[in-house]
Amino acid sequence: MPCDYSKYPANWEWIRSCILARADNKCELCGAENGKPHWKTGSKVVLTIAHIDQNRENNKKWNLLALCQRCHLKIDLPYKIKKRRIKRNVGKVFIY
Repeated sequence: MPCDYSKYPANWEWIRSCILARADNKCELCGAENGKPHWKTGSKVVLTIAHIDQNRENNKKWNLLALCQRCHLKIDLPYKIKKRRIKRNVGKVFIY
């Protein structure tokens, strides 16, 4: 899914390049190299920048990681599951 850059700050490309440089153009979790086949999946690695706290407005260095698609999905999964649960339960009445 393409990234909607309108939701990011104007200097996002600069921030992104700083994080990629810090990571030496490799996934900061598994070490997969950008543009090369992933050591586990064999697919071409495209590094993305993940917000650890899921807040796009929090662009502090400690909150950003350069990750391959596989690791980014792993990091985001608990948040996506929680969000899905909340969406499903909106408007439902629970009787305990």
